[in-house]
Amino acid sequence: MNAPQTTIIGNLTSDPEIRFTPSGTAVANLTIANTPRTKKGDQWADGETWFVRATAWRDLAENCAESLVRGTRVIAVGRLKYRSWEDKNGGGTRGQVEMELDAIGPDLSRATARVVKVAREKPANNPQAPVDDPWAAGPSDTTEPPF
Repeated sequence: MNAPQTTIIGNLTSDPEIRFTPSGTAVANLTIANTPRTKKGDQWADGETWFVRATAWRDLAENCAESLVRGTRVIAVGRLKYRSWEDKNGGGTRGQVEMELDAIGPDLSRATARVVKVAREKPANNPQAPVDDPWAAGPSDTTEPPF
């Protein structure tokens, strides 16, 4: 996929919601809010708050659920995607821009963090694979992104 990466800085509106697909792949959903501020004379004024729904997959999803909580100021990097659906109440087609995360972490200008490297286990179906090989488990379900 050649979609350009986008960076968003904002606060989490709630704890990341983690779930697992039927194949056992972790997916976390979170919402990042940002309120732009502008200076008017000597005063700062808040603009309209905007919200971006974001999705993390696999190890990133599990790390989000273990590390991030509501209110954390984060820096998120990923690709924006547009998702559309038919309104169940006959309201026509609806849509939303979402971010598929490649990386996310706390904004260290507002907090401190202690980094702990995650130890990866060898996949059961390939015990000879290097521990740090993310593709060692073989191909994933094609409905999920390859990262």
